[in-house]
Amino acid sequence: MIQNFLRDHDFNSLMVLHMKEIIDLLLSKGVYFSILTNISEIKFDPVLPSQIRESFKPITLFVIAEYTYETCNFDEENLYFEAGFGQQNVGSFVTIPLSSIVQIIVDDTPVFINLSIPPEHKPKKANIEKSTNIFLSNPQNRDLIKKRK
Repeated sequence: MIQNFLRDHDFNSLMVLHMKEIIDLLLSKGVYFSILTNISEIKFDPVLPSQIRESFKPITLFVIAEYTYETCNFDEENLYFEAGFGQQNVGSFVTIPLSSIVQIIVDDTPVFINLSIPPEHKPKKANIEKSTNIFLSNPQNRDLIKKRK
Protein backbone atom coordinates (compact mmCIF):
# COMPACT_ATOMS: atom_id res chain seq x y z
CA MET A 1 0.00 0.00 0.00
CA ILE A 2 2.65 2.57 0.98
CA GLN A 3 4.77 1.79 -2.09
CA ASN A 4 1.82 2.55 -4.35
CA PHE A 5 1.19 5.82 -2.53
CA LEU A 6 4.87 6.87 -2.72
CA ARG A 7 4.81 6.17 -6.48
CA ASP A 8 1.53 8.02 -7.00
CA HIS A 9 1.73 10.80 -9.59
CA ASP A 10 -0.32 13.21 -7.46
CA PHE A 11 1.88 12.61 -4.41
CA ASN A 12 5.02 13.14 -6.50
CA SER A 13 3.60 16.37 -7.93
CA LEU A 14 2.78 17.61 -4.43
CA MET A 15 6.31 16.87 -3.19
CA VAL A 16 7.87 18.68 -6.17
CA LEU A 17 5.55 21.67 -5.66
CA HIS A 18 6.51 21.86 -1.98
CA MET A 19 10.19 21.54 -2.92
CA LYS A 20 9.90 24.43 -5.41
CA GLU A 21 8.26 26.60 -2.77
CA ILE A 22 11.06 25.89 -0.29
CA ILE A 23 13.80 26.54 -2.87
CA ASP A 24 12.08 29.77 -3.90
CA LEU A 25 11.89 30.89 -0.26
CA LEU A 26 15.56 30.03 0.38
CA LEU A 27 16.67 31.92 -2.72
CA SER A 28 14.48 34.95 -1.95
CA LYS A 29 15.79 35.14 1.64
CA GLY A 30 19.45 34.73 0.69
CA VAL A 31 19.82 31.45 2.60
CA TYR A 32 22.58 29.06 1.51
CA PHE A 33 21.50 25.42 1.42
CA SER A 34 22.58 21.95 0.36
CA ILE A 35 20.78 19.25 -1.56
CA LEU A 36 21.12 15.49 -1.55
CA THR A 37 20.31 14.14 -4.96
CA ASN A 38 20.37 11.03 -7.11
CA ILE A 39 23.53 11.55 -9.21
CA SER A 40 22.33 9.32 -12.07
CA GLU A 41 19.72 11.93 -13.04
CA ILE A 42 22.10 14.92 -13.16
CA LYS A 43 23.48 16.53 -16.31
CA PHE A 44 26.80 18.40 -16.43
CA ASP A 45 27.65 20.81 -19.26
CA PRO A 46 30.43 20.49 -20.16
CA VAL A 47 30.69 16.85 -19.13
CA LEU A 48 33.05 16.41 -16.19
CA PRO A 49 36.27 14.38 -16.53
CA SER A 50 35.82 10.71 -15.67
CA GLN A 51 37.97 10.87 -12.50
CA ILE A 52 35.59 13.50 -11.10
CA ARG A 53 32.41 11.71 -12.24
CA GLU A 54 33.61 8.43 -10.74
CA SER A 55 34.17 10.09 -7.35
CA PHE A 56 30.44 10.83 -6.94
CA LYS A 57 28.37 8.55 -4.71
CA PRO A 58 24.91 7.40 -5.93
CA ILE A 59 23.37 9.98 -3.58
CA THR A 60 25.53 13.10 -3.71
CA LEU A 61 25.53 16.31 -1.69
CA PHE A 62 25.77 19.67 -3.46
CA VAL A 63 26.33 22.82 -1.42
CA ILE A 64 24.52 25.80 -2.89
CA ALA A 65 26.59 28.71 -1.56
CA GLU A 66 28.74 31.62 -2.77
CA TYR A 67 29.09 31.63 -6.60
CA THR A 68 26.98 28.47 -6.93
CA TYR A 69 24.19 30.20 -5.00
CA GLU A 70 24.50 33.32 -7.18
CA THR A 71 23.94 31.23 -10.32
CA CYS A 72 21.17 29.03 -8.86
CA ASN A 73 17.69 29.12 -10.36
CA PHE A 74 14.91 26.68 -11.18
CA ASP A 75 11.92 26.12 -13.41
CA GLU A 76 9.01 23.68 -13.38
CA GLU A 77 11.23 20.61 -13.73
CA ASN A 78 14.88 21.39 -12.92
CA LEU A 79 17.28 23.16 -10.60
CA TYR A 80 20.25 24.84 -12.35
CA PHE A 81 23.55 26.21 -11.13
CA GLU A 82 27.21 26.55 -12.04
CA ALA A 83 29.85 24.93 -9.88
CA GLY A 84 33.51 23.98 -9.80
CA PHE A 85 34.55 20.36 -9.22
CA GLY A 86 37.75 18.62 -8.18
CA GLN A 87 41.11 20.10 -7.25
CA GLN A 88 41.30 21.99 -10.55
CA ASN A 89 37.86 23.51 -9.86
CA VAL A 90 36.55 22.33 -13.24
CA GLY A 91 33.51 24.45 -14.06
CA SER A 92 30.26 22.96 -15.23
CA PHE A 93 26.65 24.02 -15.58
CA VAL A 94 24.57 21.55 -13.54
CA THR A 95 20.98 20.53 -14.30
CA ILE A 96 19.17 18.56 -11.61
CA PRO A 97 15.62 17.28 -12.10
CA LEU A 98 13.61 18.41 -9.07
CA SER A 99 12.14 14.93 -8.67
CA SER A 100 15.66 13.54 -8.10
CA ILE A 101 16.29 15.78 -5.07
CA VAL A 102 16.07 13.65 -1.93
CA GLN A 103 16.67 16.32 0.74
CA ILE A 104 17.12 20.05 1.17
CA ILE A 105 19.41 20.91 4.08
CA VAL A 106 20.06 24.22 5.85
CA ASP A 107 22.88 24.43 8.43
CA ASP A 108 23.16 20.62 8.66
CA THR A 109 19.42 20.28 9.32
CA PRO A 110 17.08 18.69 6.76
CA VAL A 111 14.23 21.14 6.08
CA PHE A 112 12.67 18.99 3.35
CA ILE A 113 12.67 15.25 2.68
CA ASN A 114 11.27 14.00 -0.60
CA LEU A 115 9.56 10.70 0.15
CA SER A 116 8.05 10.25 -3.30
CA ILE A 117 9.37 7.74 -5.79
CA PRO A 118 9.49 9.49 -9.18
CA PRO A 119 7.37 7.82 -11.81
CA GLU A 120 9.34 6.01 -14.48
CA HIS A 121 9.28 7.67 -17.86
CA LYS A 122 8.05 4.83 -20.03
CA PRO A 123 6.76 5.61 -23.49
CA LYS A 124 3.05 4.92 -23.74
CA LYS A 125 1.98 2.10 -26.01
CA ALA A 126 -0.16 4.46 -28.09
CA ASN A 127 2.84 6.74 -28.69
CA ILE A 128 4.98 3.79 -29.78
CA GLU A 129 2.28 2.58 -32.17
CA LYS A 130 1.80 6.09 -33.55
CA SER A 131 5.54 6.48 -34.07
CA THR A 132 5.75 3.08 -35.78
CA ASN A 133 2.85 3.94 -38.08
CA ILE A 134 4.44 7.25 -39.06
CA PHE A 135 7.73 5.46 -39.73
CA LEU A 136 6.04 2.77 -41.83
CA SER A 137 3.99 5.32 -43.80
CA ASN A 138 7.17 6.20 -45.71
CA PRO A 139 7.70 3.59 -48.45
CA GLN A 140 11.49 3.87 -48.17
CA ASN A 141 11.32 2.92 -44.49
CA ARG A 142 9.17 -0.12 -45.30
CA ASP A 143 11.75 -1.14 -47.91
CA LEU A 144 14.51 -0.88 -45.29
CA ILE A 145 12.65 -3.26 -43.01
CA LYS A 146 12.02 -5.72 -45.86
CA LYS A 147 15.76 -5.73 -46.73
CA ARG A 148 16.69 -6.61 -43.12
CA LYS A 149 14.43 -9.69 -43.06
